[in-house]
Amino acid sequence: MSPAYVVRRIGFYVLICAITLFFAVPMLWIASAPFDASPGLGVRWPDWTLDNVRKTLDHPYALHSMVNSLLICVTTAVAVTAFAALASYALSRVRIPGRDALLYGLLLLSSVVTGTAAMVPIFVMMFQLGLIDSRFGVALVMTGGLLPAAIFILKDFVDAVPKSYEESARVFGASTTQILRDVVLPVARPGLATILVWAFVNSWGNFLVPFLLIRSIDKQPGAVLLQTFTDEGGSANLSVIPVFSLLFSIPVVVLYLLVNSRYGFRFHGGIKS
Repeated sequence: MSPAYVVRRIGFYVLICAITLFFAVPMLWIASAPFDASPGLGVRWPDWTLDNVRKTLDHPYALHSMVNSLLICVTTAVAVTAFAALASYALSRVRIPGRDALLYGLLLLSSVVTGTAAMVPIFVMMFQLGLIDSRFGVALVMTGGLLPAAIFILKDFVDAVPKSYEESARVFGASTTQILRDVVLPVARPGLATILVWAFVNSWGNFLVPFLLIRSIDKQPGAVLLQTFTDEGGSANLSVIPVFSLLFSIPVVVLYLLVNSRYGFRFHGGIKS
């Protein structure tokens, strides 16, 4: 091995270690700070205690905000998955003039016109619909924002389902609804699982939409309530924030592990006909 090769390999492994450390430090902090009697912003061996957990559970809105997050995110994830399945099947099987241009146009607009840029018209529309301070209104806005990308991803899974399966079902008298429900969707279940988790994670960590649309503190999800955890001096309450952050991460991790163990994750379809 030449000296240049050795230097490149050493540099490569140093870079990998630096990147790993960059992502590992926050994980170590969130695992240790909740049980530290004097938590700080650095990572150190904790002075073990459960007082921080008790303070967090005694907070009047901490657990209730988790319920609000679950209501909003489950509604959003189910709606995105259901509507994306219907739209992707239609775009895959029905020959619509300009279909590909429409699909790419929706994806491009959803990427260029971000939620931040569209917040003023969205707020006005929600106000006119009477959905300000409504968890359903928040879920509706999030569903609309996630649908274009979800349709784009899921269409690839539907395209991979052989049309011969549908033709065989039609021979036995199956309707279009039965074909979609009993033939296409079961084959595309890994794609549905991917979209479900993807939509849940994106809505779970969304701060801007509920922050602007929800006024009552008892309706705020955890992502919004987190920024209210301060002490008497206005500083971040490091006794409550680490515990709440740990609790806030659990539903996403559990959902990922459950779905991944059953279906796995991929962003493309594929099946042998």
